[in-house]
Amino acid sequence: MSVYDFSAKDAKGESISLSNYKGKVLLIVNTATACGFTPQYRELQELYLKHQKEGFEILDFPCNQFKNQAAGSDAELASFCELHYQTTFKTFGKIKVNGTETHPLFAYLKAHSRGFLGQRIKWNFTKFLIDRNGRVVGRFGPITSPSKIETALVELFT
Repeated sequence: MSVYDFSAKDAKGESISLSNYKGKVLLIVNTATACGFTPQYRELQELYLKHQKEGFEILDFPCNQFKNQAAGSDAELASFCELHYQTTFKTFGKIKVNGTETHPLFAYLKAHSRGFLGQRIKWNFTKFLIDRNGRVVGRFGPITSPSKIETALVELFT
């Protein structure tokens, strides 16, 4: 099993199979637009633009479980990111990352990596680095800026 076995609805409500990303290096992030870490969108976009041609994709999953910091519709959240941070990577619909309604993709990600709180996700902007075979190879907490992930990311391109 790998991340390619999952699908999720994008911000437009269309089901997207993650198998569309086979062979790419992925950074999967649970995000929010009204969070202290929201400015990380800028660094995420810079990282994306810098490495997209090498087969890198960022998958943005808004999550409203942490103090309602991703309020609004899926379309509004995607629009906010595009307008304020000029994001061009894929934004999905809101999901849950903890609890009984955890999205199956995030259940898988958490089961294959441990963070500060074990398998639970502590907060918005937890980042999962995925290799070209769809395996979780790194988990980074919210305080880890995207630029600090670049070294681990670049190693996956070789």
